[in-house]
Amino acid sequence: MNKNKRLLRHLILVMILIIGLAFCLVPTHYYVEGVGSAENTSQFVKVGGQRDRHQGHFMLTTVGIQGPVTGLQLLLSKAQPFTEIISHDELMGDDDTAAYDQIQKYYMESSINAAIEAAYQKAHQAYHTKYLGVYVMSILEQSTFKKDLSIGDTITAIDQHQFKSANKFVKYVQGLKVNQPVTISYEHRGHHQTATHRLIKLPKSRYAGLGITLTDHSKVVTKIPVKINAGEIGGPSAGLMFTLQVYNQLTQRNLTSGRKIAGTGTMDSGGNVGPIGGIDKKVLIASREGAKVFFAPDDPVTKAILKVEPHYQNNYAIAKAAAKKIGTKMKIVPVKTLDDALNYLMTN
Repeated sequence: MNKNKRLLRHLILVMILIIGLAFCLVPTHYYVEGVGSAENTSQFVKVGGQRDRHQGHFMLTTVGIQGPVTGLQLLLSKAQPFTEIISHDELMGDDDTAAYDQIQKYYMESSINAAIEAAYQKAHQAYHTKYLGVYVMSILEQSTFKKDLSIGDTITAIDQHQFKSANKFVKYVQGLKVNQPVTISYEHRGHHQTATHRLIKLPKSRYAGLGITLTDHSKVVTKIPVKINAGEIGGPSAGLMFTLQVYNQLTQRNLTSGRKIAGTGTMDSGGNVGPIGGIDKKVLIASREGAKVFFAPDDPVTKAILKVEPHYQNNYAIAKAAAKKIGTKMKIVPVKTLDDALNYLMTN
């Protein structure tokens, strides 16, 4: 009997050890979103072949995504400020990591285009938009092109027809028949390729299609050359800060007045600033890096939003609360447009 008890105790200890190791070493399906970095935007931007040499600088801010994390990492994350645990579905939906990264790169590229366009418009400098094709955002399992196309590819033509917008591309395909063979030309990681397959009947539709989700892929071409290379940073939230950086160099103004100016927010070609996620984390890293000013999107809180989410707070409100919580002297400035940010910098 004693021998059996000892064996049982040993088995229990082994099981506890295995569970403990799994807790510490085996990844879960969860990610930890926490504080990222505050980056000097001048390191990414060249206008007229030159970087900004003014004292002071603009800073884009990021959130950090860690994962998939282990149970131990989830537990330890609870001790970190402004940290959130998010599931794979919440972060990536149905995409895998590679597809998610491609989409984030597209969002960054689109953000850069909009930043350049908004800055050049404001500075009254010449530019035009060059249409590149349709960008593949997702691919249906039943698509006959699934083995050829990848998320991030750009379709430049179908049956040798080229178009000036995604809408015109879609209308052309809708005029074709289910099972009709078509040949597409596309760019995959810098290489030109072609593929021929039959169209499928799109789900919940009577139309034929390739079985992809698509959007416009274009590039802003400028008379004064501008180049923005964000490296591994993805997503659209650096739009406002890139716009300020490009405008500062185009106009040869020292808008920072020697200060570190941080912020976040999407930018469209019309100069409108949009909301982003994780702004509390961005406030924290900006403060840690010595920013004097932080631009926060002041997106409208409408009755429609409050009806769905009664306790909704916009980016500016969350940023103000975060600044108060950490006791920073950094000024939180609400912005709805590029003009709001420029007016503040020119008068403060």
